[in-house]
Amino acid sequence: MKTTILFLCTGNSCRSQMAEGWARHLKSDTITASSAGIEKHGLNPFAVQVMAEIGIDISGHSSQLIQELTEDRFDYVITVCDNAHESCPLFPGKATIIHKGFDDPPLLARGLSGEAALAHYRRVRDDIGDYIRLLPESLQ
Repeated sequence: MKTTILFLCTGNSCRSQMAEGWARHLKSDTITASSAGIEKHGLNPFAVQVMAEIGIDISGHSSQLIQELTEDRFDYVITVCDNAHESCPLFPGKATIIHKGFDDPPLLARGLSGEAALAHYRRVRDDIGDYIRLLPESLQ
């Protein structure tokens, strides 16, 4: 059986979407990945762009609220930002909640444009990819 993981972030627009994309790309044989947010901010176009640069298409993803998944059962809920970690709801069943915070690319790129802004998204994308490569074994 595959490990079911929900990646949770504030707006389900960037970090959680990248984590879901990485998990589906690298670990589809061992992980069933989903993502959601405490709020719904829509899919971040820069996140879509930097993931496409490495051959992972998340353009078909949509931003969804955690409340939309309340009937789903997860083995793990991984919060990828501090706000989601602090706001993380209780999950029924056996879900283990783990916090693995990543920097917020939109915040880091605020006021920047072009390559300067994209550099923050790429770094966080790569940090998330490094983390996903260790799953699910690192959760044990």
